[in-house]
Amino acid sequence: MEKTIVEITIVGKDHEGVVASFTNFIFQNGGNIEKINQNVIKSLFGMYMEASFTGKIDRKKFNDEAEKIAKNLKMEVNIHYEVSKRKRVAVLVTKESHCLEAILDARAKRQLRGEIAVVIGTENTLSRLAKKAKIPFMIVDEKDQSSAEEKIISIGKRYNVDLIVLARYMRILSPNFVWRYPNRIINIHPSLLPAFPGAFAYVQAYERGAKIVGCTAHYVTEDLDQGPIIFQDAFAIDENETLESLKKKGQRLEARTLLEAVKMHLDGRLEVYWGKVHVRKRRSK
Repeated sequence: MEKTIVEITIVGKDHEGVVASFTNFIFQNGGNIEKINQNVIKSLFGMYMEASFTGKIDRKKFNDEAEKIAKNLKMEVNIHYEVSKRKRVAVLVTKESHCLEAILDARAKRQLRGEIAVVIGTENTLSRLAKKAKIPFMIVDEKDQSSAEEKIISIGKRYNVDLIVLARYMRILSPNFVWRYPNRIINIHPSLLPAFPGAFAYVQAYERGAKIVGCTAHYVTEDLDQGPIIFQDAFAIDENETLESLKKKGQRLEARTLLEAVKMHLDGRLEVYWGKVHVRKRRSK
């Protein structure tokens, strides 16, 4: 019999009754809770539930009932149905183009199992790339990050986004945003974490005479640059390396590493448990 997996995220001000209300809701609808995780940071509550149901679900009825419970609790609920369809991807960018270019090139060559649904930028710099690929480009340039995140959440709902890719998106996402996409936000960090953290990783590596430099693709959590690692790669630094050549090599590696992580996610090869990413073998063609 057909089995449906439903992912539910609940976010809002922390208070009693939220967990009980939603777990009872799952059981009353004949579901079985497979995973549940809760977090509270500065009175902000976030909960992720994964439930399985045997047979088909009346999605409209299910969504309406969940929304009603959330409204009564003054919470926000997001529901994601895990089905064998092409995942819809939102790519978040700022100025640097190398990661976006790699993703769009892979898309053009039909190397991605998902669909790039929208590109979201903090400015207009990379809109030409999205326009050339005939992908919607949305600018979210609000200086206040909470306002920016509200707009991104709205865009994500409009385009029915399954996965968010941070292609050198130079803003820090809050727990309020991250909890809505558990293990569905992928970031590229220009360092073999945790060494040389921050935006000037290549400068630090160059100034300190590093012999090997690399980058890390990881899932985003509420802990900055501490999310489960998906894929890492590195290269040796030549003794005659210049800062500029090091940056160029690093950017090429970032693009390849991020793209590999995105491909593995879209291929359904990644599972996260106990804070660690486990990679399944490639599907046979």
